[in-house]
Amino acid sequence: MAQPATLPIRPARPSIEIDGQRQDALGGGLMSLDIAESEEGLSRCELVFGNWGGSSKPGFQHFGRDVLEFGKALTVKLGDGKLFEGRISAIFGKFPDGGTAQIGVFAEDRLQDLRMKRRTRAFADASLKDVLNKIAGEHGLQAQVSLSSDTHALLAQVNQSDLAFIRDLARREDAQIWVEGTTLKAAPRSQRNGATVELAWAGTLREFEVCADLAHQRTRLVGAGWNIADKRVAKHEADDSAIRAELNGGSGGAQILQQAFGARVDTLAHALPASDAEARAISEASFRHMARRFVTARGVAQTSDTLRVGAKVSLKGLGPLFEGDYIVTEVRVRFEQKLGLRTEFWCDRPAIGRG
Repeated sequence: MAQPATLPIRPARPSIEIDGQRQDALGGGLMSLDIAESEEGLSRCELVFGNWGGSSKPGFQHFGRDVLEFGKALTVKLGDGKLFEGRISAIFGKFPDGGTAQIGVFAEDRLQDLRMKRRTRAFADASLKDVLNKIAGEHGLQAQVSLSSDTHALLAQVNQSDLAFIRDLARREDAQIWVEGTTLKAAPRSQRNGATVELAWAGTLREFEVCADLAHQRTRLVGAGWNIADKRVAKHEADDSAIRAELNGGSGGAQILQQAFGARVDTLAHALPASDAEARAISEASFRHMARRFVTARGVAQTSDTLRVGAKVSLKGLGPLFEGDYIVTEVRVRFEQKLGLRTEFWCDRPAIGRG
């Protein structure tokens, strides 16, 4: 078993690379940084630099477009670890009253290509893995896809971007989409294999807020459609057996809901499975997605390249109800000259401690 990662002492200021070349002038002039990453994929980054200086002849520093240019590769690093990789898609300026001139860039990772391509088409007798491999190739990406090879009679992309389409396909199998460099990756959340990071309140965990909420929990979810070949209903009812392996000895939302208020059953809309197997896959994936939102939390910690979406955070010092393991679902890395570098993260898990 891999040993949990601790958060080492790192440089307080990130470094910037453009097209693989370190840019110390940009790093030194960095005024603010905002990196956003979520389970939906498509990480983005906004950087703002001071744009006035010069000892012998003061003036604008970064208006030549020789360094900050559309389409150039942008990498943000902390020590040797990467916080962001993408390409510049916007350049902007700020000229505040009484303040220094600023120039900024906005960048997105390679899923930007998929977001900007919208189409209508159909894939006949294809698996989800087949479709993702094809779409990755169309955008010049390698593919590393851990999805089912089961064949579907028809998968339709109707006036959707390629990104929206593959997100919909991934949800059928409780999977996530993301890119690393030029590789499109897709895998169920349980197989994403992020790092394990230990955080302790009043130490490396600076702030933490957590809530266990039954409002959106259900005891069962029903997925139903029509099996055209057999001319009968395709149906499956998912219950807490779909999430039991992730409870780790805690009490799940469905179990507590049943005990506190009785059965609460819901039906999935617009899923329309065409077979019992598809109904089971969709309803169980939806149940797991719902169940994991029983305990949701937000924290602030020191920044590390291991504290990313998909990481397991092992939280200490929070008492028996809330300490333990969570999965990171969203990350915001921010840098400001007055406050330095910090990471805000959101996480969840399907169970509360027993006290």
